[in-house]
Amino acid sequence: MTSVPLCRCLVLAAVLAGAAGPARADQLYTGGSWANIATDTKARAVGDIVTVLILEAATATNSVRTRSNRQTSLAGEIGVGQIDEGGSLGLRGGFSGSGQVERSDRLAATMAAQIVEVLPNGDFVIAGRQDIDVNGESRKVEVRGQIRPLDISPDNTIPSSRLANAQINYDGKGYVSRSGKPGIINQIFSFLGLG
Repeated sequence: MTSVPLCRCLVLAAVLAGAAGPARADQLYTGGSWANIATDTKARAVGDIVTVLILEAATATNSVRTRSNRQTSLAGEIGVGQIDEGGSLGLRGGFSGSGQVERSDRLAATMAAQIVEVLPNGDFVIAGRQDIDVNGESRKVEVRGQIRPLDISPDNTIPSSRLANAQINYDGKGYVSRSGKPGIINQIFSFLGLG
């Protein structure tokens, strides 16, 4: 049987003790870059994007009818001897007027908006803008409002009817828009109540 000298055993034990430090490995999972398998893709933080389905329709009708009739009659006779005179006076007046105002508006659009603020109660403030230029016509659609996270559907959309404090602006400039506006003469007549 061979025996190993004691000093060799001590050297070997020292080498093994020095090499047995804590093991180090790189982490393969980083929490911010992997989506959870059980979650959806709904917006939930500042900078996230949600799709707003704008469908606004409004109809207003206002009608007025006024009718007024007035009639006053005065009659009298005088008779003295051979003179017999009579007279009557009648006044009549009438007014009939009616007016009706009917207005119907409809706006349909789909656009993306970004969460710009998370309120203390957990609601989101969203804002979005879309500029479209086609053949000399420019269109601008802006949306801003407050939404609840539970109103966002699983496909990350929200209807405009679910926006609180909604501000939806639709504006256009160009040849078609200018053609649809009344001219300066018509505007002056309208201002004076003549047109």
